[in-house]
Amino acid sequence: MQIIKITNDKQIPSIYTKTPISELISYQNLNAELKGYNSAELFIGMCMDNRKQLRIPENFAYIIRTGGANLRYSEFKVSYAIAIGGVKYIALIAHDNCGMVNLISKKANFIDGLCRNANWDRKRAEEHFMNYAPMFEIDNEVEFVVNESKRLSEKYLGVQVVPLLYTIEDNMLSIILE
Repeated sequence: MQIIKITNDKQIPSIYTKTPISELISYQNLNAELKGYNSAELFIGMCMDNRKQLRIPENFAYIIRTGGANLRYSEFKVSYAIAIGGVKYIALIAHDNCGMVNLISKKANFIDGLCRNANWDRKRAEEHFMNYAPMFEIDNEVEFVVNESKRLSEKYLGVQVVPLLYTIEDNMLSIILE
């Protein structure tokens, strides 16, 4: 896999030029002037992590934020954006240092946090973790987002799905190529 951090518009692969994908990267990485949009051009699936913030104009994109950018349990919403919203592009954005990687290592803190912050009893918190953690844990951010992009591409044949990586340190997007 090749990860290309975009620092100028010439680095954007030609397959993405003059698409909402290149516009997203230009807004985020190249400080492009924000344009006005009447309707969404893009669907963005990205992690819920609070350290990430996209610089995009209003009405530019439908956005779902979910742990690890995992859209397996949000497919109806993706379908809605495609069917009703008419989007033809999906940007699936992973990020470095994702909390969904090695989720099992966070089990004790997760359980303690639910007991302390939500007044759950320990048994209920542990059952909750054990029921849901396997559905949301990912092994590697880049591999996951590439595989999720492939899965969505097969499901929505007329839609271009592009895996991207957001770097927390510099707030930059990189394109992931296989």
